[in-house]
Amino acid sequence: MPHRTQALAFVDLETTGSTPGNDRITEIGIVTVDPDGTVNTWQQLVNPGAYISPFIEQLTGISNAMVADAPAFAEVADTVRERLTGRLFIAHNARFDYGFLKHEFRRLGITFRASVLCTVKMSRALFPEHKKHNLDSLIERHDLRAEARHRALADAQLIQQFWQKIHVDRSIDQIAAALRLQNPQPKLPPQLDGAFIDQLPDNPGSYRLYGANNTLLHTAKAKDLRQQILAHFPDGPCSARKQKLAQSVTRVEWVEELDA
Repeated sequence: MPHRTQALAFVDLETTGSTPGNDRITEIGIVTVDPDGTVNTWQQLVNPGAYISPFIEQLTGISNAMVADAPAFAEVADTVRERLTGRLFIAHNARFDYGFLKHEFRRLGITFRASVLCTVKMSRALFPEHKKHNLDSLIERHDLRAEARHRALADAQLIQQFWQKIHVDRSIDQIAAALRLQNPQPKLPPQLDGAFIDQLPDNPGSYRLYGANNTLLHTAKAKDLRQQILAHFPDGPCSARKQKLAQSVTRVEWVEELDA
């Protein structure tokens, strides 16, 4: 599990919309915490090269005029990567922020990957008595302080505050259990080369599991290829059918839906 001394990056983005394949980033906020406890903050407006609608402007407070002279993502990509490399990527609804950054890097021909933790999932696991786990609910529930809600750095700071809060309100064992739910460790059969794990994308796509003599054992589509494929190899109790399938796999193939 991530220890308090692990290098962390709390991340929030503002964007022109909700679809990484079509919409673009307008602002990036990152709070980094080093193993020695040193905290650094960074915020940058980004020219999305696309129109910001009145709805998005009202929601985020970021207008077309504000980003007109801002750098494009390509101009800040190296800085973003330097601030995130080697750190646990923590975001609220992390699939959104992580997905947007991966798409932006991919447009530059760069493969970006990080270990990801979603604080929405953490909140659900640690506070199951509550129904709502959006950021506004967490602000009210945990008395978090925001100076400029819906701006990237302010929201990243809120996520950091929530992370600090759970380490006060919940035990290390409870936090570790919640983290295992998000990042289960696979138990691969001896005949399956585990090298494929490092290549697994966390994008949508389809995949196939093969057994001996190139026998097709299972095929499916996935919103997150990495998560769904690794879920076939649980390191813990599972049904006899699932265990039999896992022990029979000799090869895994997948195809990403890059524009999803």
